[in-house]
Amino acid sequence: MRKEEYMIFGVGCDITKVSRFEKWVSSPELIRRFYNENECISESAGLQRKCEFYASRFAAKEAFSKALGTGIFGFSLREIFVSKDGNEKPEMKIIGNARKILEEKCGKNYRVHVSLSHEREYAMAYVVIETDDRLV
Repeated sequence: MRKEEYMIFGVGCDITKVSRFEKWVSSPELIRRFYNENECISESAGLQRKCEFYASRFAAKEAFSKALGTGIFGFSLREIFVSKDGNEKPEMKIIGNARKILEEKCGKNYRVHVSLSHEREYAMAYVVIETDDRLV
């Protein structure tokens, strides 16, 4: 029996300045506008931690749009979010129009990998989209 084979459809990377998110953290309206309700951090977290959290997830959204090859067009940033699996590994969730566009480009057999990193000044994300090689 042949094992499913996947190939890379797209790769995206984005970096953002953490301090840019100080204004966002103090504005619930901005958080609701750009982040899914499943993306949240404890209110007790400090300002720096909140800024790093939201900056890294924003970078993931941008990196996904680059890997998909569409830019942020035809879907809302709230339709792309990072959660954690049972081992605390970040995983990207895609819903709504973003998922529809992803499936139009890659079919239903795809994998999305995400890696996040941050330090005091910068946050970055790297996204790889794989698709079943029978589609290409």
